[in-house]
Amino acid sequence: MASGRLIKLVFFELLEFVAFSLPTLVIMEQFASAYQRTRNVAEKTHYWLIVSCSIAYVASVTLLIWVPVKVLLYKKRHLRKKIKGWRPVMMMCIVLTTLPSFSFSIAVTEVQKNINGSTDVLADTLPDLPVSLVLTSLIVVDIIEKLRIYPLKGSQKCSEDRHIHTSTLQQITTVTEQVRQKAENPAPRQAASRTELSQHGEATTRSLAPVLAGPVEPSFDSEILRTMSRRDVRAEIFLWSFILWFDTVEMVRIAGHSAVYKSGWLYPVYIFSFISLLRIIFTPQNPLLNSLDILLQDLPFIFVRLSLLIVLGTITPVLGLCKNVLVTLSYIYFNYLTKQEVFSTFQTS
Repeated sequence: MASGRLIKLVFFELLEFVAFSLPTLVIMEQFASAYQRTRNVAEKTHYWLIVSCSIAYVASVTLLIWVPVKVLLYKKRHLRKKIKGWRPVMMMCIVLTTLPSFSFSIAVTEVQKNINGSTDVLADTLPDLPVSLVLTSLIVVDIIEKLRIYPLKGSQKCSEDRHIHTSTLQQITTVTEQVRQKAENPAPRQAASRTELSQHGEATTRSLAPVLAGPVEPSFDSEILRTMSRRDVRAEIFLWSFILWFDTVEMVRIAGHSAVYKSGWLYPVYIFSFISLLRIIFTPQNPLLNSLDILLQDLPFIFVRLSLLIVLGTITPVLGLCKNVLVTLSYIYFNYLTKQEVFSTFQTS
């Protein structure tokens, strides 16, 4: 009987392969259908030729790149440990799946415009399936790569809870040791202990003041409320993996607007959306990820959204522009401007 670890590995690998290959096949089929409609002929030679080329492409990159890299990462564990800060699987998905899919999504409209010489033959909106399929596949692979290190059965405490628990135990141990030392030598070190404890208390108060300034979180006695307040890092992986890409999803959705994809604005929207997806290559704990979020997504999206609002009107939400501006300004202010002398004075409320 197969072990649970083997079943988990096979399930994850099959799911990743489907997410890797399916978007290319679907979008290439839509491109073949669009190209076939422009030929105005009964035979489907061109249709099946494009479909067969897409199948050949997926088979080639799978056998020549995907499978060898997967086997190498699985067999050579020492090599996998040397790869720091980025994820080879996500890079393969971005380069081999997302880039061709975005390219052929643009080609669907361009082929129709070039052959008919007009944008009147284009639909009022682009179908949402191709873009949603590409981004969903990327998110699925991202979730699987994050979820590999966790078991699928049993309880898993959140890392923040473990950190708080460890810090609390360390503080309790420190106070206990001080009380024990004070009880053993009360007279000789009474004045010194008072001075040390007062200094230690002041230092502790100063160090904990920023942390304790926030609201106190509640603790529940009710069984129902305790059950509702449970947190598991594995469930949060699914939540934050989707929330992380909502801005890019909204930007790509704008490309389906007729005023965008019937004009030249289709190119910058897709190009900068693809650039924002490059962040998924890096590991979630990479120290450079916060800077890359600003450089690859928020800062370029400011110029794209602002240009779209000026030229085409409110086809893009103003809320998205506000989010990009506020995130960029807050990052620059708190990470760089507060280090300057004029902003360096620490204040507490």
